[in-house]
Amino acid sequence: MGNQAIHPFEQLADYERLSLAHVAGEPEQIENQGIWRGICYRVGQRLFASSIGEISELLVPQPLTNVPGTHDWMLGIANVRGNLAPVVDLGRYLFGQRTQVTDRSRFLLVHQHGGNVALLVDEIVGQRSVSDDEREHGETEDDERVARFVTSIVTLGEQRIGIFSMNRLTRAPDFLQAAL
Repeated sequence: MGNQAIHPFEQLADYERLSLAHVAGEPEQIENQGIWRGICYRVGQRLFASSIGEISELLVPQPLTNVPGTHDWMLGIANVRGNLAPVVDLGRYLFGQRTQVTDRSRFLLVHQHGGNVALLVDEIVGQRSVSDDEREHGETEDDERVARFVTSIVTLGEQRIGIFSMNRLTRAPDFLQAAL
């Protein structure tokens, strides 16, 4: 043991390792087995929800640095507390329609291999809870543009919500290839 000094960088790296090992939302899942919790958001005319564990943060859109030679859905790079994150217009990526930034627009900060990516959405609708049974027996997505990311469509009240897998999105080869 002794009085061995730890270099500040090593301590920060250790904190990061511990943070990444933590499973977000685990206590809620233990207390409410069979209930899935997600963040609901609007992209164009569609409502989607992604697991709370897949979304690191919700951010107000901020100034971006343009990145030349990328697809039109790649809006640029944002500085998120000293870390650079690519910003993708999710509406443009999915549907080919540019998202108009308003006071309701938000960035969804999502972890992907190698760092985070910020996804521009029209607005955050709120948190939704869905039973495992509702998700498993939901409708199948018909729209080919989003079918590979939507695991099911559930109806909550009058809202039809696509359960959207950020994990599938951040692993999609065309999503990973932002350069032209």
